[in-house]
Amino acid sequence: MRVMKWSMIALAVSAGTSQFAIASSQDDAKGFVEDSTFSINTRLLYFSRDIRNEPAGGYKPVKAGSTEKKSISEETGLGFNALYQSGFTQGTIGVGVDVIGLLGVKLDSGRGHAGTGLFPNGADGRAQDDYSKGGAAVKFRFSDTVLKIGDQYTTAPVFASDDSRLLPELPQGVSITSNEIKGLKLEGGHFTASTAQAQTYHDSLGLKETNFVGGVYAFTPELTGSLYYAKTEDYWKKTYANINWTHALSKEQSLAFDFNIYSTKSDGLGLQRAEKDNTTKLDNRAYSLQGAYTIDAHTFTLAYQKVTGDGDYGYGVDGGGTIFLANSVARSDFNAEGEKSWQARYDLNMATFGIPGLSFMTRYVTGSGADNGVTNNAKEWERDIEAKYVIQSGPAKDLSLRVRQATYRSSDGVYYGSASLDELRLIAQYPLNIL
Repeated sequence: MRVMKWSMIALAVSAGTSQFAIASSQDDAKGFVEDSTFSINTRLLYFSRDIRNEPAGGYKPVKAGSTEKKSISEETGLGFNALYQSGFTQGTIGVGVDVIGLLGVKLDSGRGHAGTGLFPNGADGRAQDDYSKGGAAVKFRFSDTVLKIGDQYTTAPVFASDDSRLLPELPQGVSITSNEIKGLKLEGGHFTASTAQAQTYHDSLGLKETNFVGGVYAFTPELTGSLYYAKTEDYWKKTYANINWTHALSKEQSLAFDFNIYSTKSDGLGLQRAEKDNTTKLDNRAYSLQGAYTIDAHTFTLAYQKVTGDGDYGYGVDGGGTIFLANSVARSDFNAEGEKSWQARYDLNMATFGIPGLSFMTRYVTGSGADNGVTNNAKEWERDIEAKYVIQSGPAKDLSLRVRQATYRSSDGVYYGSASLDELRLIAQYPLNIL
């Protein structure tokens, strides 16, 4: 699940207002070393999950073969995400490299409290003391088109790597991005593996192959549209579309609307498995519409989301972030078969009151009509509260401190059989730009 549903609004503004120079990006190349950047993002994360009622199938055992059960998972870790990006060599075709290094260190955990998804767990149920992964990609640039081969993060709505824990997912494959036409971004990808957030072995997500193509076009500075298609071998075919509109009513007021829709159908072995096991073949549409009104420091958002057709909206093997739907929030995605859900959200930006960097958010989402195999009217709800402060100046400039609390309730086991629970995350993040 993602916490970036309004990213397309920012994209709408930037894509619509950017001006493409006559000279291409490659014409302005300064060199492999001269344009290099190197950054390390450090993330300290405390994660607590308290199950409030016994889930379907009972509590998980503390370790394999144990009769001791646990209802609370609680861990703290320190993650380092290092990224070196070279510039491009000069000439008609520029060449460069990107290098990624990831390290996760356990600060606090125990056999009885492991299982938050921050660390790999051993057979004894304990979290590893540390884990690391990394990779590199070679890149080529012609004019304003970049071809990249190797390990790389992805943000396409049909193939997006997840970064909701200590370390992000890391896909491996080929991507191409083109900005040759003013206001139009085209991209495609061929990916054959992805390393999960809390794993280090190659293709721990079980991805065989994903191919996608799509783009974003700014019709006007206020209106953008997106269209993508992807095929994930032995799972599904997926089409995604988005329309985003923003409008300034005055200096202090604005409106924003965002519509997203996915169409997903089982394919290959995924279809054969469903037919063999007499399980649901995916053939559904999942869509959301959200509107936001901003006045001064306050933003009020309402959203509606629905899944129609057969099966839940499926994602995960094609990236844990591949769900650009409004009601995919901290704990639940409200994406079950037949489910409809509403969200009310409030944001407060304290910069208006003389405290730049401080913000608050709270939202409530309620879902009903979900088909969980037992009833076709299963219900769930979630309440999220978040406070964030980003230091604006001084030696700790850009250090962000965040508190996120989620309360999730469902007596019907909508969220993959999960019980009701409370979650708390304390996050301190510091981006250090070395080059």
